[in-house]
Amino acid sequence: MRNWAALKVALAVLPAFGCLVAANTREAATGDPAMEAKIEVVDFLAERSLARAGRPVGLAASVINRSETDAVLKVTLDLPNGLRAASAPPELSFRLTAGAAKELRWRVRADAPLYDDLRLRVSTAGQVVAEASLPMRFLPPVSVPKGYIPEPKPAQTPILIGAHHCPLWEADRPEMWTQIRKHPERLPALGFYAQENPEVADWETKWAVEHGISFFIYCWYRASQGEPVKMNFGSAIHQALFHSRYQEKLKFTLMWENQARGTAGVADENDLLQNLLPFWIREYFRHPSYLKVDNRPVLFIYRPEFLIDDLGGEANVVRAFDKMRQACRDAGFAGLYILGEYRGLDANHLRQMQRLGLDYTFAYCWHISDNPTPARAIATQMDYLRQTQALAILPQVVTVSQGWSGWHDEGSIWQIPPREYEELLRQAKQFITTLPPGELGSRMLLLDNWNEWGEGHYLAPHTEHGFGYLDAVRRVFAPDAGPHTDLLPEDLGLGPYDRPYREHLVHERNLRRLLSRRVTKPGAPRGLLGWWAFDEEGPVALDYSGHRLGGELRDARRVPGWEGSALECRGGCVVVPNHPRLSPTAGLTIECWVKSDQPGQENTWIVNRVLAGSTDTGYRLGVLGGKPCFEVPQTDWSHHLTATADLPTGRWVHLAGTFDGQQMRLYVDGKLDGVMDRPGPVKPNNLPLHLGSYEAKHQAHFVGLLDEVRLYDRALTAAEVARLAAAGTSPGMGLQPR
Repeated sequence: MRNWAALKVALAVLPAFGCLVAANTREAATGDPAMEAKIEVVDFLAERSLARAGRPVGLAASVINRSETDAVLKVTLDLPNGLRAASAPPELSFRLTAGAAKELRWRVRADAPLYDDLRLRVSTAGQVVAEASLPMRFLPPVSVPKGYIPEPKPAQTPILIGAHHCPLWEADRPEMWTQIRKHPERLPALGFYAQENPEVADWETKWAVEHGISFFIYCWYRASQGEPVKMNFGSAIHQALFHSRYQEKLKFTLMWENQARGTAGVADENDLLQNLLPFWIREYFRHPSYLKVDNRPVLFIYRPEFLIDDLGGEANVVRAFDKMRQACRDAGFAGLYILGEYRGLDANHLRQMQRLGLDYTFAYCWHISDNPTPARAIATQMDYLRQTQALAILPQVVTVSQGWSGWHDEGSIWQIPPREYEELLRQAKQFITTLPPGELGSRMLLLDNWNEWGEGHYLAPHTEHGFGYLDAVRRVFAPDAGPHTDLLPEDLGLGPYDRPYREHLVHERNLRRLLSRRVTKPGAPRGLLGWWAFDEEGPVALDYSGHRLGGELRDARRVPGWEGSALECRGGCVVVPNHPRLSPTAGLTIECWVKSDQPGQENTWIVNRVLAGSTDTGYRLGVLGGKPCFEVPQTDWSHHLTATADLPTGRWVHLAGTFDGQQMRLYVDGKLDGVMDRPGPVKPNNLPLHLGSYEAKHQAHFVGLLDEVRLYDRALTAAEVARLAAAGTSPGMGLQPR
């Protein structure tokens, strides 16, 4: 039970902070039908994810009025006992006009270590209309001289301790942090960091080795195959680690993420042996910090079974692995250890891995069903390890997992807190002693995961547990290491490391103002939720339904279209931010005009709200096998309704998909071309709507022109669709077809 002291703190306009922490938010009903419960708190933020007792910390919040009427609002900040405002001016009330946002700030201070939630309430006429919570952790005070990160002092361990490392946190990929903004308890001590910074690598090295972790296993992504190596997400190694001051203190290795078929694997054996392997030997294996055991580089492969198709059969994989080992011997090594990822107990799968010539099996993580308790999560993992050993098919290197949640909070969600995690480590340590002494599994342990912030498995210091997980590793594997002090960047006057993300938030805030402009065209039909005509100029596509659902142009441009301008789809798209209006449940219609000169498009999407992690929700319209396709899934990727003929090319085509709660219908040029039974509501989600592509920067983009996209909260009748296709738009909107 937490005790609360209500503090009413006045707020003022906010400049951008350094390291920003987002909060959990909730909208509440206003009681005013005109407002439709659209007062919202976004980005309830702290300037540091981990703070020190005795030092003030800045906070911020934005309040948005998404309704169609002005609102008089009162803001109240509730602080837990032990946390006080650095100043306590009177409560703030203000009028917020329809569609407007107000940025707010204040400062708080804790005099002793603390972990608790702050709560922000927005009310009108005595009724709470929006609220948000923000977890904050204050660590004990320290006093050290300012300067660069002190040289790491590795904690000695009896075996090698490695941690899987997820290098997705690049400066130009701010969308990767979206899930962490929903879960501020996960925010790392480095904030929304840009991993390219060598100083970030030095902090990671210091925190890792001083707690007994001696190597990282970086996820390694190939961007294309059949040509000289190009990478995705390579900056954590090439820009940060390789330019860091303390790179010799930490070993590293690779896990080849060959999951994306056609781009992340190999085209053939020649591609593997002439492009990929020489690159690995030159750039990594020869590096003095690359992990080598018995003078053999250690290589992890995420989907070794995919190499069967890439190389044309199991025998070819065996031969290729043998050639890789020989190439490493020719380069001066004693060979090559090749480990394959598998997180199950299927004996046939393990036998296949054995036939391929893999040296060991390992798990990147352990998936445990039905939201287990910590005790069951521990017991299940240990059972996996014991049963794998009992099968005696392929030797294993042990992995222990701290938790899991999908990128969109899907699937089984669980976490083992630090105290219980320490018990898991002790059990795993004991289990390793039972493995044959000559095996790698008796000499190393893998930890899942250093920094999978989006998937909910992470050990690096963060808001909720501070250094708790790392301290557990140190206590179990380096019990004689003695006392130590965990430093934060602010202790040394360093950081912040989130300047690119801070700039993104400023851009997002300014963009939000543009996207929320209310514009209309006359004669909007009943049930219209959104209408994107692409007829304006600039970086936004306004919503002409009057509902303020504007979208941002991402790597896309306008060209002459069906009416006015159209969106040219060549890889870019328009991204409409999530809004409850985008989730009609009882029924819907998507209609648009398209023109393409490319026949036979496969898996390209025109309008999409079905995304990885939520593939049983939303809706989409696109092209499969060259034919128009409409989907309203009930289970993962289900209910694709495909037209009978290919999408016509060289001219404008009207497409419409309707759903009435019972049946899906697909229309091409106003004519019904398919019906599918699908009883039940549309499953809502909290994802953006993408116009012109599956999502931003994705290869499954439509190729052609897109114009006059409209979304309705009902199924249009066949007569209405036919009339729209014949007229080019609905009667009374003042538009004429070309």
